[in-house]
Amino acid sequence: PGPALFAQRRCGLNGRVFECYKFRTMRVDAAERLERLLATDPNAAMEWARYQKLRNDPRVTPLGRFLRKTSLDELPQLVNILRNEMSVIGPRPITSDEIFRYGPDFHYYTAVRPGVLGLWQVNGRNRLTYDQRVAMDVRYVREWSIWLDITIFAKAAPVVLFGAGAY
Repeated sequence: PGPALFAQRRCGLNGRVFECYKFRTMRVDAAERLERLLATDPNAAMEWARYQKLRNDPRVTPLGRFLRKTSLDELPQLVNILRNEMSVIGPRPITSDEIFRYGPDFHYYTAVRPGVLGLWQVNGRNRLTYDQRVAMDVRYVREWSIWLDITIFAKAAPVVLFGAGAY
């Protein structure tokens, strides 16, 4: 049950907030499920604190697992690209709750449009800690070149086809 599309407010270029679209992969009561799990399972709470992701996330539906593994849940972000809110390649869009994790490096994140594909998606994906993801976002902005974008794009095909690091 519930809508097929999910929209969430995310930070973009120059800190501008926009609605980021995805196919919904979680149950409609996902927030409540997460809260209960983190309150009752210390291992899940530690995993969430470190990665902001859960390997065995009870909020994700069976179809959602497939969509996430194949990255098909990201297809609606083509609308965000057409609306000039996102680009094909760049740091992944973050919520306002994640800004503090960037600390003094947040200005790097807001210096470019967020992307559907990012450096950390093709270099470890969900196996990376949140701190490692932030470092890769900062590195992307500092070292940007057309060759870096070409490298990310080329690495994306096998990562998506084989679902490397996705859960």
